[in-house]
Amino acid sequence: MPRLIRHEATGPIELKPQEKSAWICACGLSQALPLCDGSHKVTKAEDPTKCCVYDKDRKTVIEIRDDK
Repeated sequence: MPRLIRHEATGPIELKPQEKSAWICACGLSQALPLCDGSHKVTKAEDPTKCCVYDKDRKTVIEIRDDK
């Protein structure tokens, strides 16, 4: 059963305990989950007062709803 989950993050979470930082996806749009692949960049164009519904592949906005 599909679920609509609210993601308010517009960027990744940095993990620093190793030599090179690792970035974990926080927006839910990455195609390389759980790692960030830069897909969050499209969220900059989103209206923060609206809820964007993406397709099952997390690539295209298929609906924009009022944020209730």
